[in-house]
Formats: sequence, C-alpha cells, structure tokens
Amino acid sequence: MVGYDPGAQGATLSTEEVMLAGSLAGMVTRALISPLDVVKIRFQLQIEKVSARSPQGKYHGLWQACQRIRAEEGLRAFWKGHIPAQLLSIGFGAVQFASFEFLTEFVHKATPYNSRTAGVHFVCGGLAACSATVACQPLDTLRTRFAAQGEPKVYHNLRHALSTMYRTEGVLAFYRGLTPTMIAVFPYAGMQFFFYNILQHVYLWAMHSNASATDNVRNLVCGGCAGVISKTITYPFDLFKKRLQVRGFEEARIPFGQVRSYQGFVDCMAKIAQEEGLRGFFKGLSPSLIKAAMSTGFTFFWYELFCDSLRLLRGRRD
Repeated sequence: MVGYDPGAQGATLSTEEVMLAGSLAGMVTRALISPLDVVKIRFQLQIEKVSARSPQGKYHGLWQACQRIRAEEGLRAFWKGHIPAQLLSIGFGAVQFASFEFLTEFVHKATPYNSRTAGVHFVCGGLAACSATVACQPLDTLRTRFAAQGEPKVYHNLRHALSTMYRTEGVLAFYRGLTPTMIAVFPYAGMQFFFYNILQHVYLWAMHSNASATDNVRNLVCGGCAGVISKTITYPFDLFKKRLQVRGFEEARIPFGQVRSYQGFVDCMAKIAQEEGLRGFFKGLSPSLIKAAMSTGFTFFWYELFCDSLRLLRGRRD
C-alpha cells in the first residue's frame, strides 16, 4: 500500500524513485483518460443545460458530445491540450506521491499516530495534493484552455499559449481558479487516500485473502471506487475552477453557445446557482465519474506497480 510502512519487507525507495514512480503513473494514466477529460471540460463550460430532453446547448449527452467533437474537430480533438496535461500529470504525480510518502513517514516518526491509519492518510493525502496543486496550477490552466477551444484555434501550440496569456492577461492568469481548486483539492485527494486505505482492508476481508497475486486487481478496484466517491462529493469545486480558468478566453467559447465572465469564486458560484440552478453545479458529472474511476484506479495501480518494480531492481542491484 501507499505511504510509509515501518513493517514493509524489501528495499526502501528513495525520494527520487518515489517521484519517478509517481511521474510514470501520472503519464500512463493521463494518456488513457484524456478523451473523457476533454468531454468533461466541454460540459462544465456549457451555460445551457446538458440534457437530451432539452437540447438547447451544443452538447446534450455523452455519446452525442463524442460524435459531435469527432465530426467537427476530428479524432485528435480528444487529445487537445495533451502536452500540458501530460506535463501536469507527470509533475503532479511526482510531487504528490513524494510529499505523501514524506508526510506519512514524518507522522509515524514524530507523532504518536500510526502512519497506516485512514485518518492519517486523509490528512497527508490532502496536504500532499495541495503542494502539488500550487506547483502545477499553470499547467492545469493551459490544459483547460486547450481542451476548451474549438476551431479555428486561438492557441496554436504551447509556446503561443504561454506568450499570449502572459502578454494579454499577465502572470496571474495562470493561477485563475486556484481558490476553488485549493478548497476542493484537500478533501478530494484526502478522501482518495482515505477511502483507498479503507477499501483495501475491506477487499482483503471480503476476499479472505492476503495473496500477492490479487494485489494488482485490488489496487485497481479500490482506487477506482475511491475516485468515484471523492469526485462526487467535491465535484462542484472542479466546475467552478474550470469556469474561472477560461475567464478572458470568451472569444474562443462563442461557437459553443452562451458565454459568461465571472469576477471571482463567489461571483461564479452565485451566477451558476441563479442562472443554471442546482443541477448546474454538476454539469459533466457522468464523464467525470468515469474519468475519476479510471484515473484514480489506474494511478494507484501504476504507482504501486512501478514501486514494486523499482524495489525489485534495487534488490537485484544489492
């Protein structure tokens, strides 16, 4: 399991090796879930209802959105913003897991608390994600803008996006949406590690097995379930973040329907509640839950797998 384990058998990984495993886990997972992320962002930014029963908006269902994006923008559109998204996943994975391992070890050695408990994993997971968010927020903003734009493109490549945003909007543009992100990321990531810890124990109890042969399946299942639970609880904050990240980017959104400009986090929340109702806070939830299950499940799966591989290599060298 992730986190510091004083009773673990085998070689202990260095910080660099933990960062490598986290980076690789983020990179592989991102490549797999990118199409769902693009669809989710399109739903989140749509002012009109996302509903097949009242299809006023450009997108009104998961399958319909996929077909329309493919027809209008081509298959490559599902990987729009993939370069900044990959950089985000690689950087976030490295910082988050390295911070988590450090924090759980610190708790075990410097406090009376057990580093293997779900409560400790909640706090350490939340703090680790906050550290990774501050470090990687500019890449998240760039990823959102690339995924949000249609044809013709406003940003032609990563360098053009960086120079244009810096010249026209300033440095702070790269940190738009940071407030709701920080509010949401602590409980979201904390709950991911919390439920992953609990579900691991429940899985072992239900299967009546400690066999290592089932470890990979267990990690995937427990990670996926933890992702769905965490995302459902914190989802509105992700939507607020996306709306704020495209402020100043309204021209590129005109072909998709109505556009709005928000002055900040509170204004964004109030206008969505007034104009779109409670359901507006959960636009894009369906693809987001599928993405959360795959993303969290695969992240923990690949991270544990890469850590085991690195331990094996370390043992052979020793």
